[in-house]
Amino acid sequence: MHVHILGIGGTFMAGVALLARAAGHRVTGSDAGVYPPMSTQLAEAGIEVMEGYSPEHLVPAPDQVIVGNAMTRGNPAVEHVLDTGLHYVSGPQWLAEQVLADRWVLAVAGTHGKTTTSSMLAHILSHAGMAPGYLIGGIAADLGQSASLGGSDFFVVEADEYDTAFFDKRSKFVHYRPRTLILNNLEFDHADIFDDLEAIKRQFHHLVRTVPASGQIVCHADDAALNDVLRRGCWTPTVFFDGPAAAWQARPIAADCSRFDVLRDGQVVGELAWRMTGRHNLANALAALAAARHVGITAEVALEALAGFTGVKRRMELRGTPGGVSVYDDFAHHPTAIHSTLAGLKAGEADASGRILAVFEPRSNTMRRGVHADTLAASFADADRVFVYDAELDWDAGVVFSALGERCSRHDELGDLVAAVAAFARSGDRIVVMSNGGFGGVHERLLAALSD
Repeated sequence: MHVHILGIGGTFMAGVALLARAAGHRVTGSDAGVYPPMSTQLAEAGIEVMEGYSPEHLVPAPDQVIVGNAMTRGNPAVEHVLDTGLHYVSGPQWLAEQVLADRWVLAVAGTHGKTTTSSMLAHILSHAGMAPGYLIGGIAADLGQSASLGGSDFFVVEADEYDTAFFDKRSKFVHYRPRTLILNNLEFDHADIFDDLEAIKRQFHHLVRTVPASGQIVCHADDAALNDVLRRGCWTPTVFFDGPAAAWQARPIAADCSRFDVLRDGQVVGELAWRMTGRHNLANALAALAAARHVGITAEVALEALAGFTGVKRRMELRGTPGGVSVYDDFAHHPTAIHSTLAGLKAGEADASGRILAVFEPRSNTMRRGVHADTLAASFADADRVFVYDAELDWDAGVVFSALGERCSRHDELGDLVAAVAAFARSGDRIVVMSNGGFGGVHERLLAALSD
């Protein structure tokens, strides 16, 4: 079967492409401005990606068109699909029908940490010899790619609350029917499709309704929004993590959470010393441990796996150290994620002379609309200097970041931004580039400028 994917460069749709290819289909796709790591992954899989959305990409007609949620009416390829009566389906529906049916689905949902937690969980199952399939919105170094059919009944999926397609406005995760569900956290996000937090809670409760009574929900104990969702009705046994009364808790040994004891029902079940840092990753680990236990993996085996976990691309990924300056790539694009990432880096300071420099692109739809403007500047409290790319914003970055005073500079040209960062940085500094997009290749441009 020939499958053509519209929006193939997105993290989810690129994973769908890999699964379709592994299932034996011929796979092609269309997108605009595909960037690494997904462009690299698709190229390595031999999947042809056509630039733009020309109707000619769909001639001769494929057997099926999988439509990404970034596609809208008016898109030339979408209009051609509708006008010519081509068979089309959304990515989540295709995944549910072609891959997840009759499998034990372990889903990871939440505003933050989905990619990292699902990568941890898939890594644990792989380490335990359970050969899971997975589809994750990023590439974990330990897994090698963002999606795999696997060799067992178990399948780990990153469960996104974003909408499914232009013709299906339900959240993606409603399609997945998990038996094990992690609920990591819940805050307002995706202002382009949700009016308020209540609208997102409603979708999360739709997800809760799909988990069978024979399954298990793993929920963050101290998240008020998630607890409100569960109070609306829950028909599944629930295990809580990361709270004073939770079944799964942690006792930090290192200030940056690179080492901590793990407790289950008040008893220490092991110690984890790993490469990750930050309180948020500690919570992610507890969630993964609890979910792994539900499929029969002991804490001892799971902790052994996490001790070797090397992280996910674009999640505090070290891109290079030119001139003694460490350059990290991070996906953080929400005030909570920004604060957690920088706080974790600050807590792990070994050299007091090294500074933390944050390079930030407010790129997400929510950021561009200024929804988080009131809390954004404060989220950079642990950065010694902040460089903001403020092109094409619907709000005044000068006003929003005025609270940071001279610690912040704004730039509407990437070249100027790169030059400013390179001029300011010195050996021992750590630069964290924060964006949920390609950021104009700023990572490579910084590495080159610092090398010079």
